[in-house]
Amino acid sequence: MNGRTVLERFPAGGPRGSWPAEEFAQARRVEGLQAEVVMDLATDMFLVVVPSDAAIDAVA
Repeated sequence: MNGRTVLERFPAGGPRGSWPAEEFAQARRVEGLQAEVVMDLATDMFLVVVPSDAAIDAVA
């Protein structure tokens, strides 16, 4: 499968100096997931995503 799964969404207008999406993604990487942060311009949100097959493996 070639898609991605969204684990969490964070508003782009967070407090200055705060990076909640990056912190969440880092915590998932520590758990062994290939998490990354992408920007969804249509909704003005940061998305923490993983490859779809990685999300399935994490649940199993």
